Amino acid sequence: MTKKASSALVVGGGVAGMQAALDIANQGFKVYLVERSPSIGGRMAMLDKTFPTLDCSACILTPKLSEVSRHPNIQLMTLSEVGSVTGSAGDFKVKIRRKARYVREDLCSGCGDCEANCPVEVANEFDQGIGFRKAIYALFPQATPHIYTVDKENCTDCGRCVKVCERNAIDMNMKDKFVTLDVGTIIVATGFELFDITQYPRLGYGQYPNVIHAMEFERLINAAGPTHGHLVRLSDGKKPKSIGFIQCVGARDVQKGVPYCSRVCCMYSIKNAVMALEHDPQAEVWVYYADIRAFGKGFEEFYEMAKSRFGVRFVRGRVAEVMEGKASHDLVVKVEDTVTSKVRLIEHDLVVISPGVIPSSGMDTMAKKLGIDQTDDGYIEISHSFFGPTVTKIPGVFVCGCADGPKDIPDSVSAGSAAAMKATIILSSGGK
Repeated sequence: MTKKASSALVVGGGVAGMQAALDIANQGFKVYLVERSPSIGGRMAMLDKTFPTLDCSACILTPKLSEVSRHPNIQLMTLSEVGSVTGSAGDFKVKIRRKARYVREDLCSGCGDCEANCPVEVANEFDQGIGFRKAIYALFPQATPHIYTVDKENCTDCGRCVKVCERNAIDMNMKDKFVTLDVGTIIVATGFELFDITQYPRLGYGQYPNVIHAMEFERLINAAGPTHGHLVRLSDGKKPKSIGFIQCVGARDVQKGVPYCSRVCCMYSIKNAVMALEHDPQAEVWVYYADIRAFGKGFEEFYEMAKSRFGVRFVRGRVAEVMEGKASHDLVVKVEDTVTSKVRLIEHDLVVISPGVIPSSGMDTMAKKLGIDQTDDGYIEISHSFFGPTVTKIPGVFVCGCADGPKDIPDSVSAGSAAAMKATIILSSGGK
């Protein structure tokens, strides 16, 4: 066995990629964990609670972040992307582009003095554009690695951050670097994105300030979010007394090119509805749905609890339109209740749209670089749903998480472990 087969590349630092990296590293193999954002953690880092247990998302994720960052067999490569891939199982050569952070990772202590002295504020993408961050920033409080990043597009080169940095860690002349890795196996864990709900103009997103999507709602109720956990309307800062959640927007819609079920939408909407009532038990909370798909362990019980214990009101029917009152910015949802066969007009202070899940941007490019196939939906194609759920057509290349289809957090973690076990077989055998 050659030394080339003793390391693995994991592409994507979300919860699935982190689990895959840890499982491989714990068996004594070197792992390169590549993530295109400044920090690992993925979408789970943005969440407030998880379903169906309502456990704190950060409380689950933060120990994993620490474990990954401290593991002697894992090398984190954030702000990095895969350039080209050549070779075969046991002997891949992967070119990685490491983008300039403009902060030296070996010197930055994460003290935050630079951020405190930066005069530039821009919309914070981690907070879905609701809050603000500085031009030099850490992605979120538990960002891993906890090293600051300069946003060159918005930086004014005022030099204040350079002056206050006692460790001289900021280097505005830093350039992108290209490195070539010799790895025996590759795991793709590139995650997902939310469907662009502006394709449904009748629902008012992007037109009315009090129509938001589910991830924006997550950041509003999160104590580390832009409002420090206070659920308010974006138009006037008032607490909403009536909230409507609209299901299946950008999922199970053939006309929009997303005929599949996104699997997580029903449960995360019910979870958010429950969280809204925990923030204000006197509020009225409605969920508009086509049908509820509560298929996992404890999911059906959580759905029943939302109705019986918390008093969430469920209306079966697709929403036809969301309208706004010009003076108050209050909203009216027009929906046909298919149980009573009546068209209803229901007033809300806030409407939350639940977008479906689609493949992450750049999936087409990644698939071409690796030579793997995609499904008609754009996800990575696997060899068999039962007997090869992490196996692609290229030997030595595996997939996990939402890269091959929508999954919840437990299923993503399980897939990460499954892909890791497949990868270690290749590493142990020297690619044979």
